[in-house]
Amino acid sequence: MRGLLCGVLLLLACAAQPALAGDELVTSARTAGGETIPYILTSKPGTPAYAVILMPGGKGSVSPRMVDGRLVFSGGGNFLIRSRELFADGRFVAVSTDATSTPDRMLAIIRDLQARYGQIAIYIIGTSRSTEATMALAKPLDGWVAGFVHTSSMSGIAGFDPRGLKSRHLIVLHVRDACRVTSPSAGAASHSKYGTELIEMSGGTSTGDDCEAYAHHGYNGIEQATVDRIKAWIAKP
Repeated sequence: MRGLLCGVLLLLACAAQPALAGDELVTSARTAGGETIPYILTSKPGTPAYAVILMPGGKGSVSPRMVDGRLVFSGGGNFLIRSRELFADGRFVAVSTDATSTPDRMLAIIRDLQARYGQIAIYIIGTSRSTEATMALAKPLDGWVAGFVHTSSMSGIAGFDPRGLKSRHLIVLHVRDACRVTSPSAGAASHSKYGTELIEMSGGTSTGDDCEAYAHHGYNGIEQATVDRIKAWIAKP
């Protein structure tokens, strides 16, 4: 009897635990020219209403592939890539892919997501150097996606004007980002000049190079809060 009771309690405890997000290598996305664009799809059980396409900063490489039956990829320490499970919650699915400024490569993923989920609201998110890609894609993909999120943006964001575009735009910054090429003042200037929506984060801890993923530049220690605010903006009516 005691064993049966323990078994029931164990099942109830397992049921009470939130389901972990799972990673899947997807190779069905193809460009108009037939090139395969592999990506990592991170999801939980549910009916997704939103998809976020995450591009890492730095070299911008994810390069997902299977090796001996195991998924391997680059950039796992990057803020967006290490936060992919925080994005995936049943309502949201997350795509991790190489940074690209080529619309056809991004369209391959967009079409693949639409084939899988229907007319889901898709947002493209870049961080640090990959915000050069989010800015470059803004016009050619305007209206193809619901919006773009530029986090720890390159300082060129100060001159990026999204007014008149159909897709929504959000700038996210850490007020103590000390990276020399992603000054928080640049994001604030874009907000002030063009009215681009802005989220300012603070707190966390900063270690190592000011431009690397575990400094304030990469929202170290405040990943959950940062992701929650991005998702709240995305889901805002």
